[in-house]
Amino acid sequence: MGDSAGTPWTGRTLPAGDFAGDDGAADPRLTTALTADVADDQAVVRAISSARLLVPIVAVHGDQPSSEQASDMALVTLTGPDGKRALPVFSSIATLAAWDATARPVPVQAGRAAVSAVAEGCDLMVLDPAGPVTYVVSRPALWALGAGRDWRPAHEDDEVLAAIEGAVATEPDVVTFGAVPGQSAQLQVTLMVREGLAAEPVRAVAQRVADALQASDVVRERVDGLELRVQTA
Repeated sequence: MGDSAGTPWTGRTLPAGDFAGDDGAADPRLTTALTADVADDQAVVRAISSARLLVPIVAVHGDQPSSEQASDMALVTLTGPDGKRALPVFSSIATLAAWDATARPVPVQAGRAAVSAVAEGCDLMVLDPAGPVTYVVSRPALWALGAGRDWRPAHEDDEVLAAIEGAVATEPDVVTFGAVPGQSAQLQVTLMVREGLAAEPVRAVAQRVADALQASDVVRERVDGLELRVQTA
């Protein structure tokens, strides 16, 4: 664990804001969203957006000999098996202590934590990694939190749907399209093409639409992985 750039906490900033009277407990609305019987990512992200979170910083030793060794405080980032980096954040003092009782909690609004995560080169934010309920904030949701805007799943995001519509607008062989959560990616887009279209034109249509979606700033920002399928109408 450690600061992602190897830079000591000294001189760096993570403004905590005004949390007078904060007893360190989790926001009840966030707890309710996390423990709901039916998982609802939008509800969880919405609850996170209005919650006070705790960002941990930990002591790291300098290069002095052990007898003179001093400690700086460093922001913690985690690296997953897939190489993606994440900022751990916590809903309460209790969940932070369960993860690392020596970490110093810095209380921040979720938007500030998200901005710090992006600045540290993180793709994700992991809430309460030691439980009791762990939630991974995806890259699109992380960016939305940092920008202070509402987040919606990609298949329900009007701007994402508009980008897909724009990508197929110049394809006369595409009758319509559908967007649903993907199986191995965040979003699955299905193109319904006219009946009787030969295999090669189908592949060409799919490639042009895929290229257009990859070039879309909205899709790049708000979709974390896309599957493209083609079916006959």
